[in-house]
Order: sequence, then structure tokens, then C-alpha cells
Amino acid sequence: MIRLSSADPDFAAGFDSLVSSRAEAGLDVSAPVAEILAAVRADGDEALFRLTARFDRVFLTPDTVRLSAAEIDRACATIDPALLEALDLAAHRIERFHRLQMPSDLATADEAGLSLGMRWTPLDAVGLYVPGGKAAYPSSVLMNALPARVAGVSRIAMCVPTPDGQLDPLVLAAARRAGVHEIYRVGGAQAVGALAFGTRSIPPVDRIVGPGNAYVAEAKRQVFGHVGIDSIAGPSEVVVLADGINDPDHVALDLLAQAEHDEMAQSILVTNDPAFADAVTGAVARVLPTLPRAAIADASWRDHGAVIVVPDWSAAWPLVNRLAPEHLQLMLADPEPAFAAIRHAGAIFIGRDCPEAIGDYVAGPNHVLPTSRTARFASGLSVFDFLKRTTWVRTAPGAIARVGPAAVALATAEGLQAHARSVAARLGPGRNPVTP
Repeated sequence: MIRLSSADPDFAAGFDSLVSSRAEAGLDVSAPVAEILAAVRADGDEALFRLTARFDRVFLTPDTVRLSAAEIDRACATIDPALLEALDLAAHRIERFHRLQMPSDLATADEAGLSLGMRWTPLDAVGLYVPGGKAAYPSSVLMNALPARVAGVSRIAMCVPTPDGQLDPLVLAAARRAGVHEIYRVGGAQAVGALAFGTRSIPPVDRIVGPGNAYVAEAKRQVFGHVGIDSIAGPSEVVVLADGINDPDHVALDLLAQAEHDEMAQSILVTNDPAFADAVTGAVARVLPTLPRAAIADASWRDHGAVIVVPDWSAAWPLVNRLAPEHLQLMLADPEPAFAAIRHAGAIFIGRDCPEAIGDYVAGPNHVLPTSRTARFASGLSVFDFLKRTTWVRTAPGAIARVGPAAVALATAEGLQAHARSVAARLGPGRNPVTP
């Protein structure tokens, strides 16, 4: 864990190192992923099933690649009713928040006689990738599928790997609650290829969303352009701004909640109280061994965690904006100045009793957020990822006569004669400045 103080003469260099410390060193999987995608594109189901047998030790046929409704029902029947109630509560809150995001169409008419507008329409088909086996996250199913459903996407196809036949029933319950019934037991780069290019068993989609390992992320990168994707996600991260009034154990747990995700996850505490910084690091040391994922959390905190002490809170704002964290917690007596000054964060959690973990499950806003400092220019998943904007124009009688000459002049200046003549032909006798 790195300890920095903005009062130290070498702080700038230390902070620069912190900002760049998780730059992908990089397992380069571009070549094997390209081979997998090429095989699926060329050979369809045959390659998809062969690769699934190789990587997941599951042997599929066209009749077994898709989970049946009966299989989904049987899996859901094994789940504790209280857990299903929790899933339903989360789904209800996520769905309600995303319905509030739905935009309205736009229509206006101007003084030249042109009617102008923009309409929103949903994508036709979306592919949802879900990690499978023991690393299963039903909350991610809800966060990815419900915005698509709210946006009006008519077809959502879900791919989830089942290594050695393992599949978390709660993932299937989350899919059913989100209205996803087209579920395939395939994963990895080969599943991304199937969704992008289509096979006999899996029709292609228009956009692919959802988290995955390095192979899945690289596959999404390589099929982008042929289909849309949500993002290339990096390891999870949180910045916690906390004053000395907070409970050190609460802050320690908030930091470790990110650290337990992945050895590359990053948790950073920023405080104006050196004694509180000591108390939190001590609490982390006490709590960490009690976690089931202690080895992962320990590696994350040791290699990428940080505590930064600032002399006053205004000194923290530019630091956080530069970090542009995925998650930001404001555990301050007066969080409003920070909320106003910090522009770059994927999601902000305000108050001492508003941990980021509440946003992972039941708050309502999406937990699929920009990582690796991309919050400088990117936003979290929303209904807008599943909608398209289409503008339209209608001309009233006489409208071309009012604005057309300017279009003709500009097209002529650009040397695009057909453009100019297309407009000029509609200006009427004696008003055509462009001769054949």
C-alpha cells in the first residue's frame, strides 16, 4: 500500500506513479483471439462446439447449446425464496431508475419552413455475455439486461459458459426476471464470435454487452465495428474521501469491497486527517484476514492500494479529477463542495452511510461503469446504449427557395456538383444558379 502526503516535496512524482501504476502490462491475447474469431466466422457451430469442448469440457450439439425453458425452471426452483425476493427487489429498483432515463422524441419547425426532428428507436438484437461457472454475477445480468429491455430491444441473447457443466441457478433466475429467455451455454471469445457473426444455432446480434476475462474483452475489441460493444472494462476501482469523523472500520470495509474483486483492483483513501489514515490502515489489517477472498484483497491492497493525506479538501478535487475513478465515495461532513468540484467519476456515493456496494446491487443506477480513468470521457451503461437517434427533415412549400441557394453555394465551393444541382433543380425557373 502506498502512503502519500500532498505536503511532501516528491508528492507529484509519487502521484504520477500511482496514476499510471495499473497501466496494462499486458497479457497479449490478440493473436489467439483472432484465430478463435476466424474459426467461428468460417465454421460456425462446428468451431463453436469444438472450442467449447476444448476450453469448458462441455460437449454440445445444436439441440443442447440453448437452455430449455424446463431447464431454467428447474434451476430457479432450487433457489431460496428469500434470495429470489432480494433479486426481485434489485430488479424492480434498477428497472424503475432506467425507465426514468428514457428520452423523448424531438420535433420543431423553423421560420424558413423546415420541420426538423429526432426520434429514438431501440436496437433490434443485443447479445449479453455473462461470466459463468463459480465466478457468476446475477447482479450483472440485471444491470445489462434490464436497460435493454426498458429501451425496447426485442431480442436479447445471453451467452454464459458452463465449465464442467457448472451454472449458477441465480444467473438463470436473474435472466428470467429481466425477461431474457434465449440463453446459450457457451462462453469465451468463441461466444463473442458467435454473437457477432452468427452461427446456425445462434443468430447474430447488433451490440454485445457484459463483462468477461481478457479473452472476452479482446474479442469484443476485435468485433467492434462489425457490431457495437459497451466498453473494454478494466479492473474495478474506488476512491473514498473521508474525514476523521468516520468509523475507520466502515472505511476499511469500503476499500476492501473493491479489493476483493481482483488482484488488479484499486482502492484509494483520501483524507485530511493523518491520524485517521493510520486508523483506517490498521482496520484494513484487522479485517482483511477475515475475508473469504483475503488472498485476492491482500494482493490488491498491497500492490495497488493507496492512502493520500491532503492539507485541506480543496487540494483533493484536482487529484480525484485526474484519477477519474469508476466509483467515488464522499464521506464528508459537507460533501456538496466535493460533489460540485469533481467532474470525472463513473458513479458518486454521497454520505457516510452510502457505500459503493449498495450501488452494485439495489440502489438503481447501473453498476457497469467506466474504469481505467475513462470516466474522463465515458459514462456508465444506460438505456442510451440500446437506443439509436435518427434525425429527420421535412420541407414545406417554399422552404427550399429560402435556404437552398446557400446550400448550392456551399456545395459548389466544395466542388460537389451533383450536390449543388440536386438542390438547384428544386429552386424553380430562373433561380437555378448551376447550369448542366
